[in-house]
Amino acid sequence: MDQTLLVTAAAAEHPLIDIDWTVLLQFGLFVILFVASNKLLFQPYLRLRERRRLGIEGAKAEAETMSAQADTKLASYEKQLGAARARANDEARKIRAEAAAHDKEVTDKAKASAQAAINQAQAKVRSETDAARKELMAQASSLASSMATRLLGREVAP
Repeated sequence: MDQTLLVTAAAAEHPLIDIDWTVLLQFGLFVILFVASNKLLFQPYLRLRERRRLGIEGAKAEAETMSAQADTKLASYEKQLGAARARANDEARKIRAEAAAHDKEVTDKAKASAQAAINQAQAKVRSETDAARKELMAQASSLASSMATRLLGREVAP
């Protein structure tokens, strides 16, 4: 017998795909497995991914908020530090100015005191010089005649 005759004879007796009640049974099993897999596997996995995504986004948002707060605090700190430095510089300038004024005052007092002492000493020297001059002028003629007498070896008239 010819092979083609065998295939045609077998095809006439039984179809290649038989559609009967087993198709409905397979479709029912598919639906049951789909629902069970969805409830027990896919939905928990999707919920886990969503929680993870929300957690990551929340952590990022919190990190950005904390970073912004840190930047704000840093700017505030730097502003306060700048103000404190300015106050310290102003205070240092005031102290230096006061010290310079005090130094000038002390120096001026010392100069005035020294000048007064010099003037007093000069006045004393002048008065003593004048007194010695007067005393010596009074004795000058007698000293001159005494010297002349000694030099000449004879008496000179005053």
